[in-house]
Amino acid sequence: MSHVTHAAGVTSPPRTDVLAAPPPPGVLADIENTINSVFDPISSWLSSVVFYEVSVFGADFPWIVAWLVLAGIIFTVYFGFVQFRSFALALKIVRGKYTRRDEPGEITHFQALASALSGTVGLGNIAGVGVAVTIGGAGATFWMIVAGLLSMATKFVECTLGVKYREVHADGTVSGGPMHYLRMGVAERIPNGFGRVLGRVLAAGAAVMILFFGVAGGNMFQANQTFAQLRNVTGGEEGMLGTGGAALAFGVILALVVGAVVFGGIKSIGAVTGRLVPAMAIIYVTACLIVIAVNISQVPSAMGLIISGAFTPEGVAGGALGALIVGFQRAAFSNEAGLGSSPIAHSAVRTKNPATEGYVALIEPFVDTVIICTMTALTIVIAGTPFWQQAQATAFASGGEDVADGVIVTSDAFATVLPWFPYVLALAVLLFALSTIITWGYYGQKAWTYLFGKNMLSERIYQVIFCLFVIVGSVLTLGSVLDFADAVLFLLAVFNIMGLYVMAPVVKREVAEFRRKLRSGEVTEVEPSERSML
Repeated sequence: MSHVTHAAGVTSPPRTDVLAAPPPPGVLADIENTINSVFDPISSWLSSVVFYEVSVFGADFPWIVAWLVLAGIIFTVYFGFVQFRSFALALKIVRGKYTRRDEPGEITHFQALASALSGTVGLGNIAGVGVAVTIGGAGATFWMIVAGLLSMATKFVECTLGVKYREVHADGTVSGGPMHYLRMGVAERIPNGFGRVLGRVLAAGAAVMILFFGVAGGNMFQANQTFAQLRNVTGGEEGMLGTGGAALAFGVILALVVGAVVFGGIKSIGAVTGRLVPAMAIIYVTACLIVIAVNISQVPSAMGLIISGAFTPEGVAGGALGALIVGFQRAAFSNEAGLGSSPIAHSAVRTKNPATEGYVALIEPFVDTVIICTMTALTIVIAGTPFWQQAQATAFASGGEDVADGVIVTSDAFATVLPWFPYVLALAVLLFALSTIITWGYYGQKAWTYLFGKNMLSERIYQVIFCLFVIVGSVLTLGSVLDFADAVLFLLAVFNIMGLYVMAPVVKREVAEFRRKLRSGEVTEVEPSERSML
């Protein structure tokens, strides 16, 4: 996830993991200050509730992170460690081996996975990890991997439900996500008036939260940070993007690019992200591998630091327990497992068997957290730059209050190989942010149509509003609005995971039914010419 307000460690805002775009001048500054002043008290109160920290053996632990990690543990056990037992099956399904082209839905398994990944993989995988290993030490990497593996089970559950309770419209388009499975699934599991009312209330709340975050955190924040990154690598205030109108011009161009994709619907989004996500992942991971290869002699000691740091006192945030907390926090805030966002993209998949997309979805946290976040952490630890070491010392001296920008920590590690490597990082950030905006545009649209009705006019109104906010985000920072959006999104996890617990037996039945079909031969590998391919 690219929005990582609270991923900096065990402390609350202000943001310490990203660069800030320059404050807008004149009238724009007055507008921004007015909006922030309205949202400040609301944002502060909601953030204090959602990200409230409880003391665990002397270290502060945000309860919302514990809520997300606990769900991963429970679902891992309840489904018999499905993420390990069925990973090979998941890879077969994502390649289309069990799905025909004529099955209901709009996009292939691979496109659904790419679309969902494009909403989670972002600046947080680069900047947030930089802050995590600065505050939690190298050992935070170990616990980040553990949490990522656990969250695969949560993603499996929610995305199976996303397909199970999706709605296929007359025009062939599909709507799914927490607003649908909470409404229908809770009413089905609690078949009385209370269950129906509870389901509708949870669904409406989920739609509002997703819509708000889609416009703010999934849109404005990405646009703002992308411009800030590009401005930084092109010379800052003295560079080509340092002029007053540069942010506005950038916002207009970005809005046109986003609009060209979002107006095309999930098929267009799936086609774009199906190419964009692999490209940006290859660029970024290759860059990490080059840094690691150049510093290959440091690999054994770096691995030793990661493993020993996970169990021995080091770092700022409370020793070994602090490393665990920061690692879990980074993973939870990165892959969105349990938040209910990814099932919106996964529900559009072509399949007759809901469990198949659950299997595909469990790959998502593995790629996002276990691979990409870990690659970032390894790059930083192996490079071992003086800047990172000084950042750790500064953070330790300030008790975690003074933390360097995570993106600079990561960028500095890249620069140890070639001075122009930060430009590669800037390209990765641009691709990550663009894909996140596109995907959250779709998520927000599904929430919008759930609340205001699905028709062409309604969808076009939303799409125009969303693209206008791309421009707004490029020009204005609106920090309080974005902090409020982060809190709203993670509040969604409370309602969503409650629903997942209620509906877990439904998922177990779907898994048993799909496994039965595999054993009986009712579901077999499809000939390549008939597959719903990559």
